[in-house]
Amino acid sequence: MADDGTQKVSGVTYRTADAEYFEKRQLRRTAGVLGLWGLAVGAVVSGDFSGWNFGIDFAGFGGMLIAFAILVLMYFGLVFSIGEMAAAMPHTGGAYSFARASMGPYWGFITGLAETIEYVATTAVIVFFSGQYADAITSQLLGLSLPAPAWWAILYIAFIALNSAGAHVSFQFAIVVSIISVLIIIAFSVMALATGSVDWSSLWNIPADGGALTSSFLPHGVVPILFALPFAMWFFLGVEELPLAAEEAHDPVRDIPRAGIWARFTLIVTGLLVLVLNTGVLGAAATGTAGEPLLDGFRAIVGDKVAAVLALFALIGLLASLQGIMFAYGRNMYSLSRAGYYPQFLSLTGKKTQTPWVALIAGGLIGYAALCVVQVAGGADGVAGAIVLNIAVWGAVVAYFMQAISFLVLRKKFPNAKRPYLSPWGKPGAIISAVICVFIFFGFLLNPTYLPAIIAIVAVYAIMLITFWLWGRHRLVLSPEEEYAMSGGLDIVDLDDLVASAPGGDEGQPELGGGASLR
Repeated sequence: MADDGTQKVSGVTYRTADAEYFEKRQLRRTAGVLGLWGLAVGAVVSGDFSGWNFGIDFAGFGGMLIAFAILVLMYFGLVFSIGEMAAAMPHTGGAYSFARASMGPYWGFITGLAETIEYVATTAVIVFFSGQYADAITSQLLGLSLPAPAWWAILYIAFIALNSAGAHVSFQFAIVVSIISVLIIIAFSVMALATGSVDWSSLWNIPADGGALTSSFLPHGVVPILFALPFAMWFFLGVEELPLAAEEAHDPVRDIPRAGIWARFTLIVTGLLVLVLNTGVLGAAATGTAGEPLLDGFRAIVGDKVAAVLALFALIGLLASLQGIMFAYGRNMYSLSRAGYYPQFLSLTGKKTQTPWVALIAGGLIGYAALCVVQVAGGADGVAGAIVLNIAVWGAVVAYFMQAISFLVLRKKFPNAKRPYLSPWGKPGAIISAVICVFIFFGFLLNPTYLPAIIAIVAVYAIMLITFWLWGRHRLVLSPEEEYAMSGGLDIVDLDDLVASAPGGDEGQPELGGGASLR
């Protein structure tokens, strides 16, 4: 260690923060397994209300059904792998901390940035669709319509305030709205079947192109299944956020893997109900281009006036995900900022609420700006939402792939690390997830529709990597995620321990346990 308290490792520079630094960056443990389930389901359930249906336009109902099955397989392998790593590393860092421990600070930053892109863009997508639903409701019931940017501002302000009010409020809200959202989907399914509104033949009403390997089941052939995969991800995207709540869970080692399993089964059921019955009510052709597929489904069953009332409840599903995903980007940015990868002021938490309010505001401003830029650049008539959705899914694919690789590397690199929970699918599960991620990634490259999203992400990565190389890599902090990585996976460091042992705390200079060496 240098005289100024810094340490240089693998081209980056660490400093040991004092007790005051961590005291200003504390989270509060408030969540049990039900709260974590609510967070995971709430973060994802908006995917049942809007966004998923564009995959049918690309691949037909049959292609979308195959894409759904592929994604179920991928998410099982992924969430099992994440559960093992989260139990071993119960820190807020999530994907960033897994990649940091397995492959070093540079890959940790690349993975954490992918997750930031995923969650900030996903929040923007949900704000976009929520604004559409809200305007449809107020127009129908009150004759009031607002410009889209006004709805976006209202939603961002309201939910940044909610997430800043305290983790207990966030988790309680997540439980309530997740339960309501699931009940709405069940109610829609019962109504669709009981009224005879489902026309099973309409699942195949997209005409086949007539080329090789096309049929009513796969009207555009096999390759478009790749194009449908990003939209099928919308049924599950966000369930992997649970590790970000590790420092706010009462028992993260036990409850995060358990909540992940419960949430995954819940989402498989709700996703199948919506995919089959919503498409059966509207028909595949109409579903593939619908901006509000579930609301359109309600309209087809009960008419416009009653559907507008029911849409109030449908909007709850979107707002559940808005709260859950906003929670995720706040904690992701908080952990990267606390470790110095992002500007450190972003990790400040409120004295009373102990929530990362600065990161929440920063992510909201970025997301709002992205929606406005896309809209001004010509993203009208739902294109803005689709473009930002593609950005979100691309970030997710990169983060997923890196987490699968991290799992494999950690199994080999840290064989003696403490692993309270073991993935039942082990290495094969991680390999399956990684391979599917590669196929999704190539689907992006092959489809010119995704080009604006790819250009936007490449630009963001170029700017952020250059900034990190010139500035950020010399300002890293020994946070819990960094301490774990340097201990060789032998020490689980609690933030309270860092506060107590940091200079200015009760115990003086922190030491790396387990015979750790800097890597």
